[in-house]
Amino acid sequence: MSRIPRFIGYAFMAAAAVLAAVMKKEGVDMVGPLPAVAALLFLGMVGVMLVFTDLMVRGLYAQVDAAKERDEREGD
Repeated sequence: MSRIPRFIGYAFMAAAAVLAAVMKKEGVDMVGPLPAVAALLFLGMVGVMLVFTDLMVRGLYAQVDAAKERDEREGD
């Protein structure tokens, strides 16, 4: 299982933070055809989704592995 999705999520959240800082400093109204706030919210949302999903799946796999080890010890 790769950690690349989590790192991509962190990059999206960082890009959203940078975009927010640029919006505040320079007053950017549009990013391409989208309002800057929509792009900011979308990047942040996708980033958080990727990070939390990766962490939840890793936690689930850790619980399954712990249960397997416990069952193997009890069976011996």
